[in-house]
Amino acid sequence: MSEVLEIEDSNFEEEVLNSDKPVLVDFWAPWCGPCKMVSPIIDELASENGDEIKVCKINVDENKETASNYQVMSIPAIFIFKDGEVKEQVVGYLPKEELQEKIDNAVS
Repeated sequence: MSEVLEIEDSNFEEEVLNSDKPVLVDFWAPWCGPCKMVSPIIDELASENGDEIKVCKINVDENKETASNYQVMSIPAIFIFKDGEVKEQVVGYLPKEELQEKIDNAVS
């Protein structure tokens, strides 16, 4: 079972851009209601896709540089990276099935 990795500006490049497998990054903040709705889905996707992808969360309040670099204006914002590039991007709540579909598209 894979766990969700909390990342920061300081290790974003190492954990996401230089990852040897696709990475789902959840841009979130503790005060964000929809982020709280998405969080259990992200946890489930991490445990169900742990061999295929790495799953990370980054707090936009504490890591403004990375959020700014990817022009994250609304949260939750979910990005799927492969080989250091954004392959999929979702803003707002999305049902688990639709997020899984986006993961499948990015991984293949």
